[in-house]
Amino acid sequence: MAYDAKHHTWLISTIALTDTPNGPFGAAVLTNRSTNGGTTWTAPTTVHQATGGESLDKNWTACDNTPTSPFYGRCYTEWDDNGNINLFQMSTSKDGGKTWGAPTTSPDRPCVIGGQPVVQPDGTVIVPIDDCVEGSLLSIRSTDGGKTWSRVHFAAQTLSTVVAGNLRTSPLPSAEIDKNGKVYVVWQDCRFEAPNCAVNDIVMTTSTDGIHWSLVQRIPADPLGSGVDHFIPGLAVDKTTGGNTARLALTYYYYPVANCTVATCQLDVGFVSSINGGKTWSAKQQLAGPMSLTWLADTTQGRMVGDYISTSIPTGETDAAPAFEVATAPAPTATRFHEATFTDSGPLAHITGGTLQPDTDTNPATVHPNTAPTTPPLTSR
Repeated sequence: MAYDAKHHTWLISTIALTDTPNGPFGAAVLTNRSTNGGTTWTAPTTVHQATGGESLDKNWTACDNTPTSPFYGRCYTEWDDNGNINLFQMSTSKDGGKTWGAPTTSPDRPCVIGGQPVVQPDGTVIVPIDDCVEGSLLSIRSTDGGKTWSRVHFAAQTLSTVVAGNLRTSPLPSAEIDKNGKVYVVWQDCRFEAPNCAVNDIVMTTSTDGIHWSLVQRIPADPLGSGVDHFIPGLAVDKTTGGNTARLALTYYYYPVANCTVATCQLDVGFVSSINGGKTWSAKQQLAGPMSLTWLADTTQGRMVGDYISTSIPTGETDAAPAFEVATAPAPTATRFHEATFTDSGPLAHITGGTLQPDTDTNPATVHPNTAPTTPPLTSR
């Protein structure tokens, strides 16, 4: 969901699926609109309909809400085309999502997945995005309102270890931006955990231009070597704050004991916050759980709580608004799971900040050139 301030319009971006004998494929990227605060919604508008061998996936929308920007009121919807080696695609709208332009791509024609566009105050659009094998975090920029897109810029290597219990996770990025245009990106990563990348932490890198990125830092939700596994983060940044006073809120899932099985894993939802742009962090709060993995919907790619969760900070609020999945045990005779999206209305998701110091990766072995793979992704979706 995104908000277009110029046109006073809320936008919900979705993927339409068509079932085939070989399984479902992404048939279209759609947008539903509301101009009355979500009370009513339009029928879906087609952003792009798949043709030929296209299969559309991992859509995300953001709008330019800075009145002084030369592209104020322009909205950007990004997706990747799994039918064409996960090609980066971006479409723009100038009229509150009523109509959308033909998709454009980067001159690299990169193989990517999971992009999340953010818009700086001067109208520059930055898209943090994984390469399609999820081994590197990349970024792609536009300075002309989405008419053209830059070549790929390397941001960081991603080093994620497999989460126990056949739970579907991956190091997809969660990206946000502060009032000054600084971009914050988090993902699950095991580089700090010895020996052998034993468990995942949530890590962060930042950039002011989408080209040059900071060294990767570990968010100290738990001590190093604790054996806690952290994954599927959703980051929020208070867009009325910036720099050394930027307020950050991070929601994520975790196993208190990483070495577990489908029968023994306990899944929790955690929350930490910062009030100084990530220089220090609060102690962890448990928002939900523990949940048994057998309560979660099962899929061909593992037990599922979704590829993303989200956190928002409403303007002027001291509490964050996280959105996450909570499952409870189905009745013994039930034929359906009992799993839905919840939020926390406080006080657990209160943005307090704290004194916990992040760790910084200074290992030159994790620095790589600005390249993106051209090989197909490991999984189709």
